[in-house]
Amino acid sequence: MLTSQRKLMAALSGLVVLGILIAGVAAERSLRRDQLAHVERSLVERARLVADQARSLRFDAGPTPTLDALADRAGRAGNMRVTLIDAQGVVVGDSDVDIEKLAEVENHADRPEVREALAGRIGRSTRRSATVGRELSYLALPVPPPGQGVIRVSVALEELDAAVATLRGRLAFAAAVGLLAAVLLSYAISRYSLAPIHEVRRAAESIARGDLDDLPPLNAGEELGEISSAIRQIARQLRLRLEEATQEKEQLRAVLEGMVEGVLVVDTKGVVMLANSRLRELFEATAEMVGRPLLETVRHAELDALLREVAATDEGVTRNLEVGGGGHSRTLRAQASRFPPAPAPRAGSVVVFDDVTELERLEGVRRDFVANASHELRTPLTAIHGFAETLLSGGLSEEERRSSLEVIDRHARRLGSIVNDLLELSTIETGKLRVEPVRVDVAEVARSVVRDVTPRCRERELEVDVEVEGASRAWADPRALEQVVTNLLDNAVKYTEPGGRIQVGIGEVGARVRVSVQDSGIGIPEEDLARIFERFYRVDRARSRALGGTGLGLSIVKHLVQAMGGEISVVSRLGEGSRFSFSLPRDPAGSA
Repeated sequence: MLTSQRKLMAALSGLVVLGILIAGVAAERSLRRDQLAHVERSLVERARLVADQARSLRFDAGPTPTLDALADRAGRAGNMRVTLIDAQGVVVGDSDVDIEKLAEVENHADRPEVREALAGRIGRSTRRSATVGRELSYLALPVPPPGQGVIRVSVALEELDAAVATLRGRLAFAAAVGLLAAVLLSYAISRYSLAPIHEVRRAAESIARGDLDDLPPLNAGEELGEISSAIRQIARQLRLRLEEATQEKEQLRAVLEGMVEGVLVVDTKGVVMLANSRLRELFEATAEMVGRPLLETVRHAELDALLREVAATDEGVTRNLEVGGGGHSRTLRAQASRFPPAPAPRAGSVVVFDDVTELERLEGVRRDFVANASHELRTPLTAIHGFAETLLSGGLSEEERRSSLEVIDRHARRLGSIVNDLLELSTIETGKLRVEPVRVDVAEVARSVVRDVTPRCRERELEVDVEVEGASRAWADPRALEQVVTNLLDNAVKYTEPGGRIQVGIGEVGARVRVSVQDSGIGIPEEDLARIFERFYRVDRARSRALGGTGLGLSIVKHLVQAMGGEISVVSRLGEGSRFSFSLPRDPAGSA
């Protein structure tokens, strides 16, 4: 049972009980008043009868047997107490007191009914008698002639009290029955009357729980009809707003999770309000970030300083941050600003992180390329310019002129080689090189290239052989494959000391064909391995130039292998030689 129903039942039951009590008290008073009036009328008649009998008797002689006998007879006849009192208030006869004890009865002149009778009026009073010890209703009449005395009659009120008690019992029973009926009736009325309110309440509770699709039926009457309609309308509006908010939230989540940038939002106390997965990836944070202070999940001094700086200004702040360490270091460009924009009160800061590691690396490669290209071109140009001036100055012998021309020719060919390699590399990098892969026997291509370099190997006393294990047919461009193997063998011949060994290995590895060129040459320092495929990068610049290298061969090799859907790697140890390996797909599906 609901509290409102209990209150309504209690109120209705209380009203019924209160009505019964008020009616009972009124009935009791009315009964008592009517009974007292009836008793008084009866006492007046009886008193007058006694007065007629005492009209010839004298009251001023004191208590006499005649007077006492009159009082006794009248008392027995009327079933009442009769008291005869003289003009001074002395009791001269009493039906309830023996004549011998009348002298002990106190003077009654101060009794209110006696005072009224001595004054010539009818006196009335109801009180407990000190003489007989009972509650009596008194009525006193003057005895004619005036001034002779007073006749007072009285009756006990036990019957009246009994009647009132009976009435009270009946009223109590009626009250109990009325209360039971009131409870039952109030229960029925409250249940019927409060049913619409209960329905409205259940509907409100469903809305509060967010259960907007399963609202209970609302059958409210006219009084609650408008409220019921309003609740239905509120539920519909809430459902629409909730669907819109959910959709917007999912859209925002999808956008944030799909961004390549990391997004961080913190409040004015540094507590994370939003962090997408890309941010956690950039800072390698594994714990949940939202709802926690940023410093608990990401300990980065530069980031903390950036947030402090943006918190102290209304302008945007941009910084580059280094995160991670060792070989996994990253460069992040952080753009921070306050939200919402001024002049609204500041709610926090938002930072967008963009991983510019590759851009920074490419910028470094670009700077190195410009420097290296300038350096590589300046040397032959300087030589050509110098010897050309020497020739123009004249005065040289035939042998000196020929020597100068040979130097100019050699450096011109070197310039041409550099330019050709640059053009080829540019063609590959811009995607203009069209590779036309077909089924190629890699072992046959390798043996052909080995035959071409055999004369040079004999001059340097180098041993070269080809080892084939398993299938050697791959899906590749024959011309590009030949150029790759040629460049790798050419490097191996250049950087292997006389008496060394070069081995070309071809083998089947899963769905690919792996080719390796291993030499016993001077090797490559470990710190140079990561940059060995960059343009113009040389480990030993002086020796590379002396051997006629342009510094572009390995970069061309890398791009050609990748264009054919392959991969290339290098393993080397300084003073122990190097092994360059690349793999190619065996069928067209593997080149995708």
